[in-house]
Amino acid sequence: MKNIVIIGGSKGIGNAILKQVIENNKVINISRNLPEISHPNLTNFQLDVLASELPDIDQVDVLIYCPGSINLKPIMSLGIDDFRNDFEINVIGAVKSIQKYLPTLKKGTNPSIILFSTVAAKLGMPFHASIATAKSGVEGLVKSLGAELAPTVRVNAIAPTITETSLSAAILRNDRMKENMIERHPMKGYLNPEEVAGMAEFLISDSAKSISGQVFEMDYGIVSFKI
Repeated sequence: MKNIVIIGGSKGIGNAILKQVIENNKVINISRNLPEISHPNLTNFQLDVLASELPDIDQVDVLIYCPGSINLKPIMSLGIDDFRNDFEINVIGAVKSIQKYLPTLKKGTNPSIILFSTVAAKLGMPFHASIATAKSGVEGLVKSLGAELAPTVRVNAIAPTITETSLSAAILRNDRMKENMIERHPMKGYLNPEEVAGMAEFLISDSAKSISGQVFEMDYGIVSFKI
């Protein structure tokens, strides 16, 4: 049984991960809103990661940082604050969490960190300047920390394509837009949160103990294939 800290486990991908690992692990969720689930293995701290001091936790084997943003605008419509806010949510929040829990993580069992990027960090996509910039910072953090913390703490990231969550509701707001999104992907689909949670569960498991410093694209072929 691992001690898993999830930042942002109240909804979306973070909530799917929480539900996937809760039966066999102790889970500490830190989020602004409480998840709609209760379980003897679950402890919640309700706070804003960027604005508040993170709680002390005695045992940590896994840290998963899930907060993100989808801020799609033409470059001339993006203000400096857009770039700053996206960087704060995606990078600074992750750094703050890692710095808080790293001393405890280093004492954990097969300790690991999971962060989240996006396919837009690899594939040039219009209107993604701010989020792609922030997520590219996440990928740099993964590579650098993976090397710095080896062999003690593994650090990996998942880079999903569009995933059906509340964060992407505006992009997938009707059947026509969903069909268009399916057709854009060579493997004719897009992600649900449970698929991403399955990858996260594998990466924190002992079966992945050889894997660190990697960014795993879950892309339905949109980055890898031209068909």
